[in-house]
Amino acid sequence: MAPYETDDSTDTGERDELRAGRRRAARYIVPVTVVGVAAATIGLVPALADSGDPNLPKITAEQLINKIAKSDVQQLSGTVKISTDLGLPDLGGLESSMLSGATKSGDGSSADPTAKLTELATGTHTLRVAADGPDKQKVSLLENAAEYSLIHNGKDVWGYDSKSNEVFHGTTAADASKGDETRATPKGLTDEALKSVDDTTSVTVDGTEHVAGRDAYKLVIKPKQTGTTVGAISIAVDAKTGLPLKFTLTPASGGAAVVDVGFTQLSLSKPAASTFDFKTPKGAKVTTEDSPSKATPDHSAPFGKDDKADKGDKGLAKGADEPTVIGKGWNSIAVFETGGEGVPSGSSAGGGDLGGFLSSLGDQVKGSFGSGTVYSTRLVNALITDDGKVYVGAVTKSALVKAADAAK
Repeated sequence: MAPYETDDSTDTGERDELRAGRRRAARYIVPVTVVGVAAATIGLVPALADSGDPNLPKITAEQLINKIAKSDVQQLSGTVKISTDLGLPDLGGLESSMLSGATKSGDGSSADPTAKLTELATGTHTLRVAADGPDKQKVSLLENAAEYSLIHNGKDVWGYDSKSNEVFHGTTAADASKGDETRATPKGLTDEALKSVDDTTSVTVDGTEHVAGRDAYKLVIKPKQTGTTVGAISIAVDAKTGLPLKFTLTPASGGAAVVDVGFTQLSLSKPAASTFDFKTPKGAKVTTEDSPSKATPDHSAPFGKDDKADKGDKGLAKGADEPTVIGKGWNSIAVFETGGEGVPSGSSAGGGDLGGFLSSLGDQVKGSFGSGTVYSTRLVNALITDDGKVYVGAVTKSALVKAADAAK
């Protein structure tokens, strides 16, 4: 499903348009890929915690959710392990390059956070995180013999890639970052999962556990609906502060978790002020974002709340790019009207080798809507019809075809 880079024959106007399209797609695909439950809604089902180790007071699911909502941890530092297994096809590392390419800025800086943080969508990674209120956060992605750091300090956002010795500098609006942690942490994912409440979901407290040396309750969220690819979400909630310590999403098909994010070390002490300082290394190539308005949606979002999203604006222009959401709860499907043709098959006119390659990654389907291709992961599936409509959701292939048929 990831877009491809253009070749050298593409003119400047076409390249700019394609890059804009990749950035628009990434704002939808990347959060849905990592979280997978943004459209899911949660019904409150009171349940008592089972006895277990540690031995904590009994609590209902509603009380535990309220505890999460009231959690006000402003200062922390620690290590987070994040594993993502979407079941993407093995393309010898090409898939990671495509994900990165989907969000690169025009200058192609390796320190641009919109490109670098997409790496979290695949594989296992270790992050060092620190926060001191809404205006100071730092995330470091640890790699083999290298490190990528993203620092938010006041209005400044700095990205540094030690491997390439490149620096990215952007600025945010004064009110752009209101979150207290990164969205790559258990709290960021939990906030996405708990945005809405209705009767499509069962929520229970299923015992207790230790995470990063802290006592925690285990909140379990399960869809009541059929047709979704989501099996269950398990959230370890710190018994003392209400801070989510671990977030695990398992698919309805079973097997390993699709997303598993948790603290392995955690301190709630105030980080040293120097943690959020940044000094450009000697000889580093520095890329500066051209305007604060451009930087705000793309580069403050990893640290917290995106105000546009809260207002129903997904960051896309109104009109053809704005999706229509059909269905309810876990069966919600986003429908995009691209206004163009779908992915060409290898046998179709003009499809060529690229069309054949793209088609080989998906399943050809037909219905009263016509024909198209379904691209599947263990969590998020997408149907691209031959007339250019795109149906995306954490639902099964048959649910996408049924939705396309109903919309015809």
